[in-house]
Amino acid sequence: MNADPARIPVIVGVGQVNDRPVAEREGMDSIDLMVTAARAADEDAGGRFIAMCDWLACVPQISFRALNPETLLPKALGISPHIDHVEIPSGDTPIRHLNEAANLIARREARICLIAGGEAVRTSSRRNQTSGPGGGTFQAARTASEIRRRYGLIHPVDIYPLYENATRAAWDQTLAEGQAETGLIWSLMSKVAAESEGAWITSAKTPAEIVEPSVENRLIAFPYNKLMVANSSVNQGAAFIVCSLATARAQGVPDDRLVYVWAGASAHESEEPLERVAWNRAPDGMRVALERVLQVNGINAGDLSYVELYSCFPCVPKMSRRVLGWPAEKPATVHGGLTFGGGPIGNYMSHAVVAMVQALRREGRTGLLFGNGGHCTHNHAIVISRAPPSEELLGKDYHYQAEADAARGALPSIGDDYEGLVTVETYTVSYDRSGNPSYGVVISLAPDGTRVVAKVDPEDVATIAFLTDGNVEPVASPGVTKKEGGTLHWRPAP
Repeated sequence: MNADPARIPVIVGVGQVNDRPVAEREGMDSIDLMVTAARAADEDAGGRFIAMCDWLACVPQISFRALNPETLLPKALGISPHIDHVEIPSGDTPIRHLNEAANLIARREARICLIAGGEAVRTSSRRNQTSGPGGGTFQAARTASEIRRRYGLIHPVDIYPLYENATRAAWDQTLAEGQAETGLIWSLMSKVAAESEGAWITSAKTPAEIVEPSVENRLIAFPYNKLMVANSSVNQGAAFIVCSLATARAQGVPDDRLVYVWAGASAHESEEPLERVAWNRAPDGMRVALERVLQVNGINAGDLSYVELYSCFPCVPKMSRRVLGWPAEKPATVHGGLTFGGGPIGNYMSHAVVAMVQALRREGRTGLLFGNGGHCTHNHAIVISRAPPSEELLGKDYHYQAEADAARGALPSIGDDYEGLVTVETYTVSYDRSGNPSYGVVISLAPDGTRVVAKVDPEDVATIAFLTDGNVEPVASPGVTKKEGGTLHWRPAP
């Protein structure tokens, strides 16, 4: 190894916490979870690192909005580090923080870095803190574009199924085949969670239990059931400590506890989720981030002992595993996924880092961590390993945005004024808590290439059935749009 040990980043300590009080109103808040996880990470590292921490990154939390972790966490830990500020939580944030910490150490700009996050959505909801100070609600409806608000494409659960249905058709899968792939991937995740010390749900599920709707597994947004989507009703915190190899050795950390940080890659899409060139393939930001993280580190999928592929909704690990060449038959998680491991808003990947470090300490050599956030918007991947990185990987720039931007084709114009014959790009159906359709949304292309957004009323039973029964593939089928009361509606062509 030729690299200077003072520039080689290593993860020396990891910690996480699941808070399950008997009286849920009395559970920890987000800061309590971060403090507990950070102290657990310090203990895991030998108990000598937090006091020397000079760089801190907190994953933004939403469940107790009045609490600022960037102020309260350093105070609770008795430290005064530089703070790396991020405004809005995103699923890729912990990986970005890990990459930043590793690069700062490689450039000798930081000595000991602490990354921590926590979400107490369960406690917040039990205290009825759903708005205002301490509230835990998303602000998606406020920030969504007008056309998205009109047609109910507001939250991630409204957007990700658009990828699911379009990619299924592009991969030449029937509805049953697409659901079977989800059932396989999610069942394997549940089995990992059953053996994971940090997972929230630890009961393994069969593929059939994942795929088949039931009272406990209600329909959410077609084709997703409850057991296919992120579970944010959790109280979870996680933290990890990064320093140089030289610092770790000086503090007496045994070599078999060290996990090295290699290079990362990131690229992103527009913050407006309807501004996607295509729905039927991995977005360019995702593809570029995953392809580049393999290329830069000089590895392929066969070199990976483990992966953590972000799993807020099934389309994400389905698309990302195809980019990587990762088989569906191998687990796509080391923690359990966002359904079973738990989905603490933007902090899931902190738990994945903890679980990946623990897995690599036990056996294996190299792992890949991939975080995805927003509305399939933000992407950041990184490799960690039991082996040290080569000199050329130290401090390497992880931004590949220009490449992703250059790869995109022309974006179609978007509207809801075209009336006439269209061709379906993708679609979804939203359901109420009783499992009844609330509305459908169909996104189509007009003959002039305009992307047309239209709604299907729940009373239109025949059209809802056409979209969901699997007898005919709706994607690429002809339809007709017509304005009714100011809203554009879609029906299959006669």
